[in-house]
Amino acid sequence: MKIGLLSDTHGYFDPQIPEFFNDRDEIWHAGDIGSREVITLLENLAPVRAVYGNIDNASIRSEFPEDQFFNCDGMKVWITHIGGYPGRYNQRTRAILNHQKFDLFICGHSHILKIMPDKIHGLLHINPGAAGYHGFHKVKTLIRFDIEHGKIRNPEVIELGKRGQISLD
Repeated sequence: MKIGLLSDTHGYFDPQIPEFFNDRDEIWHAGDIGSREVITLLENLAPVRAVYGNIDNASIRSEFPEDQFFNCDGMKVWITHIGGYPGRYNQRTRAILNHQKFDLFICGHSHILKIMPDKIHGLLHINPGAAGYHGFHKVKTLIRFDIEHGKIRNPEVIELGKRGQISLD
């Protein structure tokens, strides 16, 4: 399964996204979508799984859940917007992780790209950073990877250029 992962678009759809996500089987959005138009444009590329974030309005919150719990090719996945990272999870995340087993935990919110193992909970944590203009991040980022038989394969971080600028490469 080929996955495209992004977060914190805040209503902005970078014109480079299709170049990197056009061959994906699914696209996962870890919240702060910002507008339904972003999802519509992503859906033109592949089916989308998304969660709402703290800036998302009632319409987006009515369409997308706070959490996505699912299995993907042998991998148990949890996506939420606000979660923290290994050693610094928020209280809600810690409580869920202490009662449920996941192979992959994905969250957004911080605008800080992180891919790191959580040895305590036996999972991989991913935050794709931010793909939008709003926030304190310096570079817009996406991640793509494959899931094969319960394992992450071919992970790739994609930089879309500086926040506030469109790359014309």
